[in-house]
Amino acid sequence: MGNLARKYQQEKHYEQQKSGQVLTNKEKRIWITPGEKGLGLIFGAMVCFGAYHMISAQASIYEVKKDIVSMEKTIGEQKKVNNDLKMQVSELSTYERIWEKARDLGLKLNENNVKVVRDK
Repeated sequence: MGNLARKYQQEKHYEQQKSGQVLTNKEKRIWITPGEKGLGLIFGAMVCFGAYHMISAQASIYEVKKDIVSMEKTIGEQKKVNNDLKMQVSELSTYERIWEKARDLGLKLNENNVKVVRDK
């Protein structure tokens, strides 16, 4: 049946060309239906939405990593300062230095005034 209708249309078109008349009102064949256009639009919007979320997630991850690196740098600097201060404390708390400061202040070493404290 389908071929018969097509053959009829071809004959009709052929006869019109013979008579010299050209059809100005041709029917356009639509390859994409409106429903497919809508689905394509929805799919495109979803792709754009997903891409936006991926990019924003990567940007926030980058910011967090940058903050972590900054904090690690600050922690490293603080550890260095702490180690320098510990070294300074150990240098300042030597017995010789304490004895020198005591002598400068006029204190004398008297073994009779020394009390021994024992751990229990």
